[in-house]
Amino acid sequence: MDHVAIVSKSWKVVEAILSGQKSIESRWLVHKTIPWDRINTGDIVYFKETGGLVRAKADVVKVEQIENLTPKKINQLIEKYNKLGLGTENIIEEIKTYCKGKNYAIFIHLQNPKAIQKPFKIDKTGYGNMSAWMRVGDIRNVVVE
Repeated sequence: MDHVAIVSKSWKVVEAILSGQKSIESRWLVHKTIPWDRINTGDIVYFKETGGLVRAKADVVKVEQIENLTPKKINQLIEKYNKLGLGTENIIEEIKTYCKGKNYAIFIHLQNPKAIQKPFKIDKTGYGNMSAWMRVGDIRNVVVE
């Protein structure tokens, strides 16, 4: 199963994944929305920056889902996964603010990151313009030629 993760350009996620600095993609959710219960070991995640092209991909080797988050549990998870999930030792305030009030967290462990040799556009029709995660089956289903 292929997925497309839309990530923040300002956080330099794609560069961190390709350099090996970042080996976990995390999603913090208010509700059990995609990719909750919809991603598995062996799947492939393609990475697209907001407003940009799909430029990287990685294999999913482990998925952890955590529910019933509290402010204390959120802080513990941020501390635990900061280096692997953000590629940095520093926890920026923007991250803490983003995670605040979330009820669920999913940690997608990645391996074998690869740059896409010919970055491509995707068609998000049917997934919603604001969608930050797409479960696409086969990536070729959404590639714009």
